[in-house]
Amino acid sequence: MPIKVYKPTTPARRKTSVLLRDGLTKKRPEKSLVVKKIKKSGRNNTGRITVRHQGGGARQYIRIVDFKRDKFDIASRVESVEYDPNRNANIALLVYIDGARRYIIAPEGLKAGDKVISSLKKAPIKIGNCLPLKKIPTGTQVHNVELNPLKGGQLARSAGNYLILSSLANGFAQLKMPSGEIRLVPEDCLATVGIPSNSEHRNIRIGKAGRKRHMGIKPTVRGKAMNPVDHPHGGGEGSNPIGMKQPKTFKGKKAYGIKTRKNKKFSNRLIIQRRPSKTRRKV
Repeated sequence: MPIKVYKPTTPARRKTSVLLRDGLTKKRPEKSLVVKKIKKSGRNNTGRITVRHQGGGARQYIRIVDFKRDKFDIASRVESVEYDPNRNANIALLVYIDGARRYIIAPEGLKAGDKVISSLKKAPIKIGNCLPLKKIPTGTQVHNVELNPLKGGQLARSAGNYLILSSLANGFAQLKMPSGEIRLVPEDCLATVGIPSNSEHRNIRIGKAGRKRHMGIKPTVRGKAMNPVDHPHGGGEGSNPIGMKQPKTFKGKKAYGIKTRKNKKFSNRLIIQRRPSKTRRKV
């Protein structure tokens, strides 16, 4: 979808851009597939803030998206392509021949009136169709890929994000991630053909702080602007550096470059090639 850049008629409009949603169907969401979104404001079950800088925001409803695609060999028609406030990709409303309705992530190029199907045996290699990886030709771009058979799609679900099916061997499919990582997934896992829609989402410029407040994001104060009692970066006269070798969080933990993945994680054997590491430039 095209991006509209506003003219700088006011300071808030300067460098602000929005997506023009001309290709979407303007309609209310399906009532049977909508639940109310409960605001948590970054708090856990005890009421303490565990994720800072969250709260407020516009009222939203959660669209129940079918990531499993488990209505096999039942033809369906795309009734509409809609906007979803809870994700950056658009969603499509499918109507099956038995009358059931379900939301799926809309691939790029899917339009109202198109026919899609999910099958474990055989289906055309067409945008929006869902079938096992072993039934998909190598080199195909796929999204909404399962990690375990019939568990539901977990990989490549955001706008413009896709995996490339490299090869099939020994009961596993070799997938190339957007990060460059190459990973093995059981060949019986389901995947949807195509690229999730709304790939231009990454090029949007927010433009003003109030727009982030509508998204539920509150302002973030820099650590070096605080007092020493409030943050490890705090203190000093005037504009000073943080005074330590590497940045830290407000709790004193190292902020960047710390590996959080377990060394003996069970899925290490399924990763053939790690993503390229970002090396710091020497000054």
